Amino acid sequence: MVSRLQLHKKRKWLQWLNIALVIYLLGGISLYLLQDRLLFHPEAVQRNKAYGFAAGNREINVAADKESNMNIVQFLTRDSVPRGVVLYFHGNRKNISWYAAYASGFTANGYEVWMIDYPGFGKSTGRLTEQKLYNDAAQLYIMARSAFPADRIVIYGKSLGTGVAAWLAAKRSCKELILETPYYSMTSLVQHYVPIYPVSTLLKYKLPVHTYLNLVNAPVIVFHGTADRVIPYSNARRLTTAMHPKDRFITIENAGHNNLNDYPQFHAALDSILQNR
Repeated sequence: MVSRLQLHKKRKWLQWLNIALVIYLLGGISLYLLQDRLLFHPEAVQRNKAYGFAAGNREINVAADKESNMNIVQFLTRDSVPRGVVLYFHGNRKNISWYAAYASGFTANGYEVWMIDYPGFGKSTGRLTEQKLYNDAAQLYIMARSAFPADRIVIYGKSLGTGVAAWLAAKRSCKELILETPYYSMTSLVQHYVPIYPVSTLLKYKLPVHTYLNLVNAPVIVFHGTADRVIPYSNARRLTTAMHPKDRFITIENAGHNNLNDYPQFHAALDSILQNR
């Protein structure tokens, strides 16, 4: 016969199992419901507030549809005839003003830089979805093609924006695609942090960079630091399986996620890429 002590232990074990199950389910529900807050950290700006960028740069607002405004800032070069344009898709924080400092790396090489804010970021409005990210990117490209031929358009993605940039380069012709601190896919990245959940089912944002790279005909250049604690180097390195022989994966030793701009190796490689006609 089963002793009272054994029954007590069994009931106690079942109680703890039920508690663990409830915690697991609550965690999964929270991950699903709060994923936008976990992935995106926008900072909105009033439409009538001036950013205070240098004179000569242009701010444009485009009615993407009846419910949303797409805000774009064009950082212009001093050259009378620009070498081309960089379509810059930034990361998951704040707004264009946070990334404006990076524009000089391109304008100094004769390229205009057109930065776009995602819905909810800066002065851009509308409902943020993965498809909306793609639609706005396609609209930005159409605008660029009205001023530049495809072989003078560089598509650039940083962090979160690498998924958007890779999608656009897979759909449209360009001079080259440059990815700074990319991920293999958003699904694989989130799975790295919460391996106990079925992320592919819960996540609304897939952004499969590796899938898009297979479809890009232009040269692809990837920059990633070995000390990146946001998007692990190992996750980005997986992209080499989807890259073509002409593509380049440039490793910046000891660089983190947000400081590649501090490394001379990064600037030397970027300058060489942009100056190559």
